[in-house]
Amino acid sequence: MTHAVKANILYAEDDEALSFLTADSLGLHGFALDHYADGKSALAAFKQRKYDLCILDIMLPEMDGLTIAKEIRKLNQQIPIIFLTAKSLKEDRLEGLRTGADDYITKPYSIEELILKINVFIKRKYVTTDPLESLIQIGQYQYDHDNLRLSIDEESKDLTQKEGELLFLLSKNRNNILKRSEILQKLWGNDDYFLGRSMDVFISRLRKYLKSDESLKIENIHGVGFRFICP
Repeated sequence: MTHAVKANILYAEDDEALSFLTADSLGLHGFALDHYADGKSALAAFKQRKYDLCILDIMLPEMDGLTIAKEIRKLNQQIPIIFLTAKSLKEDRLEGLRTGADDYITKPYSIEELILKINVFIKRKYVTTDPLESLIQIGQYQYDHDNLRLSIDEESKDLTQKEGELLFLLSKNRNNILKRSEILQKLWGNDDYFLGRSMDVFISRLRKYLKSDESLKIENIHGVGFRFICP
């Protein structure tokens, strides 16, 4: 068995059977997992310990996953957050992304699918770009891709990993059309309708972050994709 890069994971899930299976399987793949069955305990643990990634069920006793994510984002903008959602509750998934999650996985899920998503985020920590490529001028903004930090004048904002990857991709293809399918395959690993709606949430976030420079615009090319207008 190929072991994944070890990481400390905060896991909040109140389903006893599912959490036992997930914790056992992730442990066998080299991850250190702290499991909590209610939201308050999970948030308290996050405040006391250092984690590399969070996996949060949306429906939790004491405090739901959406609330936990909002509190985590107040403390840490960059830590990856993966939501666990019921397959039928599509709006929960979108709401989770709007809250600040980076990705989601629907129940029932395979352990292999979950591990694949975890590895995508964890490996990003160990991948650095050339220093000259990492610092990117985007209009009046400077974007530090290695540190996921977007700055203008004296203000700076730490992006989530998915936000940063999307901004990097748009910037490298500035003033050219990027197909929706290409973005989805590169950043989400799949191209389907609902993932496309998820991507739109991230596009909206980036538009908000870049609004201080009116020369920048992320154009929606209907039925095709996006064009990042950048001088």
